[in-house]
Amino acid sequence: MTQTIAPRVRILVLLILAVAGALLAGAAPASAHAALTGSDPAQGAVVDTAPAQISLTFSEPIAVGDDSVRVLDPKGERVDKGAPAGLSGTTYSVRLLSGLPDGTYTVAYQVVSADSHPVAGAYTFSIGAPSETTVSVSAQGSDDGLVGWLYGFGRYVSYAGFVVLAGGAAFVLACWAPGARVRAVQRLVVSGWLALTAATLGLLLLRGSYTTSGKVGDIFDLELLGDVLQTKTGAALVSRLLLLAAAALFIAVLFGAYARTAPAGADGDADGAKKPAEGEAEGDRGEPDKRDLTFGLALGGTVVAAGLAASWAMSEHASQGLQPGVAMPVDVVHLLAVAAWLGGLTTLLVVLYRGPVETPVGRDAVRRFSRLAFGSVVTLAVTGVYQSWRQLGSWSAFTDTRYGQLLLVKIALVAVMVAVAYLSRRWTHRLAEARISAAEEEKRPAVSARSEETEASEEEEKQPAGTAPAEASDASEASGASGASGASGASEAKKTRAGHDAVRAAQLARQRAATEAARQKRLRDADPNRFRLRRSVLAEAGVAVVLLAVTTVLTQTEPGRTEQEAKAAAATSSSAAEGTGQGSGAVSLTMPFDTGGRNGKGVVSIDLDPAQVGDNSLHVYVEGPDGTPVDVPEVKLALTLTAQDIGPLPVAPDHVTTGHWSASAVQIPMAGDWKVEVTVRTSDIDQVTVSKNAQIG
Repeated sequence: MTQTIAPRVRILVLLILAVAGALLAGAAPASAHAALTGSDPAQGAVVDTAPAQISLTFSEPIAVGDDSVRVLDPKGERVDKGAPAGLSGTTYSVRLLSGLPDGTYTVAYQVVSADSHPVAGAYTFSIGAPSETTVSVSAQGSDDGLVGWLYGFGRYVSYAGFVVLAGGAAFVLACWAPGARVRAVQRLVVSGWLALTAATLGLLLLRGSYTTSGKVGDIFDLELLGDVLQTKTGAALVSRLLLLAAAALFIAVLFGAYARTAPAGADGDADGAKKPAEGEAEGDRGEPDKRDLTFGLALGGTVVAAGLAASWAMSEHASQGLQPGVAMPVDVVHLLAVAAWLGGLTTLLVVLYRGPVETPVGRDAVRRFSRLAFGSVVTLAVTGVYQSWRQLGSWSAFTDTRYGQLLLVKIALVAVMVAVAYLSRRWTHRLAEARISAAEEEKRPAVSARSEETEASEEEEKQPAGTAPAEASDASEASGASGASGASGASEAKKTRAGHDAVRAAQLARQRAATEAARQKRLRDADPNRFRLRRSVLAEAGVAVVLLAVTTVLTQTEPGRTEQEAKAAAATSSSAAEGTGQGSGAVSLTMPFDTGGRNGKGVVSIDLDPAQVGDNSLHVYVEGPDGTPVDVPEVKLALTLTAQDIGPLPVAPDHVTTGHWSASAVQIPMAGDWKVEVTVRTSDIDQVTVSKNAQIG
């Protein structure tokens, strides 16, 4: 039966790894978590005169560099000047050269969102009339090539390492104390620490290239590395490395002092606890000391694990968007629950397949893990519901966005894991320790010893009678002929015999090792319920690998709420770019300004209603860089219809409240593409005039 199942198990593992690799390869790292929600000029807009600057508005704060925003003319030449400037928390602008000719211009941007992911994109607008352009608008993101793939793989390895490290330690402390002595468990937990440490170092080196050029040659650029260390993500990665140093100390104590005090019984029961470690006296360690050590490890391990989980929460989804003060602790708890469940499951799988027969994981230990896993699943459900609401915002986002679709896949995988776990629980209830009677165990060494003695005696009996006298006679003759030759022959005989003995000892050692391996395998498969438990846990672990891959892709995918907001903003922008016809309703214009003086930056918004020929009402709103309403000494407007040589028609709005001015009975004499100029004065000498065109009437 075992020989039939083994090939299937290998095939299952290969399929699991293939699916996980496909999910990772199919991940779209360029799916950013900040989205472009507005621009001026708008995408596809045709303006009569060249704007003095380009402004971009994103769904969340971003980080920009000197070349984050580029504006290219129809020939592909840059026409922007200076570095992007922040007008508000989410709006950034870049100045343009003066005297730009008519044609189609391309705006390409590459920035970093507040949750650490690069955002790249491009769009076009036209001055005067559209024209042909040599610039491609499909901007290549820095995370689309090899560096992006390596960064995504490093994220997956870091998650897997954390799960194995934290979950394996939790399994030993909470479920099976004898596991601290098991070499396979020790190797698993240490491997998790090594994987997480290596992945963190790799991410730190890749980060600079990942968010800028995307070139492999920039991975070891020390200047880029220095810039990364100044960012929130860089600080999170460095904090993770420091916490991993504390985790190394925790591992040393867990598999050192704690392993020496751990019970020797299969489940860590009272009987096992009474057995002292080899070479220790009964009174060398007391129960209070053991409890203190266990409590200290549990407390310290929880603090370190929570700190490691926080290194993700402080730099990714949870740190931005709605309710970050609540989302970050929830994200930490979510990650800890994932580690306790999936990491403990991995440890249980290793113990079932590679654990020693002398101290097998027993029914009580598996039941304790079952309770731990159940608590973890409940925690995941509660925190997952909150995270889903926060990232999606609507039921339609489940099916209309990539994030929602991936979340549905994750929910389905969790349901499959719970179903398989139910089967594992059935085998646990029926689990009985496979034991070979003590008499049989003692009989085997005795039989082996007797066999060796029998072989030795048979070898001696095979020698013909009188051999010894003959050898003595030959030796005396030889000594009479030449004493030196006799001594040399005896020495050679001893060497030959020693060589034969060494070969025979090596053969016996190999035979004993093979026999012991076969005995271990037979004992593991002796109980059919334990064999079924191994298979169900293997299936659980397989689903867990895919689940972890989906989770990694989710962390690199734009949240559904942001994606829907971006789509809505794009639709609104397109409508505004097309202009409004007769009876189309109010016109809203937003223009950033900078008077050049102190507190001279802000945004002025204009609402003209109903934007038709005749009487109209006009409202003006002035906001500071942080989006709060502010008062300025003076705001005035002028309307000009250049095509008909009408205007400028001055408008002097009245101050209503903080940051709000209005005017009624504003006369629009005829329909057309009107230029709306707004002059904002922020001090006695600092003022600026900004303008935008709008179709009125």
